[in-house]
Amino acid sequence: MTIEIKHQLGLGVIHDDALNIRTTVFVGEQGVSLADEMDNPLTEKKALHIVAYVNDQPAATARVIEENTGVWHVQRVATLYDMRGQGLGSQLFDYIESLAPIYHIHTLDLGAQIQARKFYDQLNFHTYGSEFFEAGIAHIGMKKELK
Repeated sequence: MTIEIKHQLGLGVIHDDALNIRTTVFVGEQGVSLADEMDNPLTEKKALHIVAYVNDQPAATARVIEENTGVWHVQRVATLYDMRGQGLGSQLFDYIESLAPIYHIHTLDLGAQIQARKFYDQLNFHTYGSEFFEAGIAHIGMKKELK
């Protein structure tokens, strides 16, 4: 199994692959409306899209946006069902953290689905705030300070 992770700022092939994964996972599996998943088109244009490819096929994705100086808001983290349990999510975050210094990022912030909290705990994220609902799914704020 060959794994390669790529990123792209804005729209293009990697974004298209990311969107296909997100639509399959969030809309198809979790029942999120397409309108909620698609979000603001300007957000897609300014985001950094990251995709993990397994044997040249898109398998997992995340996007990051610098909403505050030095802070990446990580969103739309998803792995295709057949690819789960192979460490792709952890590899995506290793990749994101390796990119962070290039972009002068010192903090990762995200809204984790409650069912994924243990995954983020293992990556040394810490919870903050109260639970909230986004797209009808319970989430909790999580943050990680980078070294």
